[in-house]
Amino acid sequence: MLKKMLAIAAMLCTTASFGAVDVNQASAADLDGIKGIGPAKSTRILDERKKSPYKDWPDFIARVRGVGTTTASKYSAEGLTVNGVAYPVAKPVAAAPLPEKPAKPVRPQKSEAKTAAGNTTMPAKP
Repeated sequence: MLKKMLAIAAMLCTTASFGAVDVNQASAADLDGIKGIGPAKSTRILDERKKSPYKDWPDFIARVRGVGTTTASKYSAEGLTVNGVAYPVAKPVAAAPLPEKPAKPVRPQKSEAKTAAGNTTMPAKP
């Protein structure tokens, strides 16, 4: 019974640690908990936040050196938010369907046409 209680408590703590971290309210330790953000990057984020809070993801990307759209997408997938909003994931664009065209008939090459017609210039191999 005690083992089950400890297992449930451990699962709840693990689930709580994967919650969203808002960049405008996070501490350095919270930011370090995001995969890909180390002490140097969290210091840059906090220094820029001291100047003024981040308005949105484009503002965050523009102000923090070393963060682009790809990195922002990764941070968002790890639980980082700006004002409670995750980074918008671009939906993959579906390729336009190709028009249905009948396939061109395959014409035999000249050398194949000669052998098929019974080319007599080539001696038969024994």
